[in-house]
Amino acid sequence: DNVEWSEEQEANARSKVQENSSQLLPQDKQEEYEVNAKRYWDDFYKIHENGFFKDRHWLFTEFPELAPNRSPGHNENSVREHIYKEESNNEGLGSCENGHCSLETRAENQLNFMKSTPTFCTEELAPQKHGEVNQSHGDYPGSSASYRILEVGCGAGNTVFPILQTNNDPGLFVYCCDFSTTAVDLVRNNAEYDSSRCFAFVHDLCNDQSPFPMPDESLDVVILIFVLSAILPEKMQCVVNRLSRLLKPGGMILLRDYGRYDLAQLRFKKGQCLSDNFYVRGDGTRVYFFTQDELDDLFTRAGLEKIQNLVDRRLQVNRGKQMTMYRVWIQCKYQKPAAPQL
Repeated sequence: DNVEWSEEQEANARSKVQENSSQLLPQDKQEEYEVNAKRYWDDFYKIHENGFFKDRHWLFTEFPELAPNRSPGHNENSVREHIYKEESNNEGLGSCENGHCSLETRAENQLNFMKSTPTFCTEELAPQKHGEVNQSHGDYPGSSASYRILEVGCGAGNTVFPILQTNNDPGLFVYCCDFSTTAVDLVRNNAEYDSSRCFAFVHDLCNDQSPFPMPDESLDVVILIFVLSAILPEKMQCVVNRLSRLLKPGGMILLRDYGRYDLAQLRFKKGQCLSDNFYVRGDGTRVYFFTQDELDDLFTRAGLEKIQNLVDRRLQVNRGKQMTMYRVWIQCKYQKPAAPQL
């Protein structure tokens, strides 16, 4: 864990990225991936359903905000040890298909939102439009809850169901959305889906005309687990701004996503690069690789304050294939400033 890279190793990684990004896809092909993004994700879930990614029980160690009243039942070190064993054993390179590795920590079952939106944000922190749902004084799903969580890019529910199982707060309500209709259907049809505690809905986050089922300033937590990296880079600021408006004062966005020079980036071949550090996989889904500064800029421009922004460099060994794998992930917590005291 927290493996230090040598200068030579970083130089080699930089060289690989320069090589695999030296040939960009033609603009017409890039536009095709944008227009057909929803179809690529629906196809992914039709093929894999809920069998490709593992439930993310590690979330409660990294993000205790998801179960604030949870009393630790295990020694923290043993929990971490179990988490890392789970990631190494269940998410090895042996389960790679079309550039999707379950090693990528359930990344791809969240990667969403790419079409029907203007390319640039015209009003970065504009008030919610009249066309969007605004029921702050009315009845909406979860309106009586005291602690509300939204997972963006829920996929087949690998985060939602562990939260519902672990957080027994009677005031909890979990919203979850995905760009893929097929993915949301998988969540709704799961035997553990409880409509009294959870509301799953299809949502295109990049479309600022697409309403949320909850009003602004109603959420305690927004979860982004390997999701922001799937969005067209020039649309990311709009997305973060929209999510920031949903947070209560004191509410948090929790993020874990790909870091620059992660194994997944280095494995791309020439002809798969769309723009700097942004690639398309063999099945048409896309992924971006971040620096800490890029993420800090996105969140602070949205009016949020940094609580955590760290790089997790990890060495994983697949002994069966005699392979070493260097992963680079970024983990962030950004908070909406508390309302000023009168």
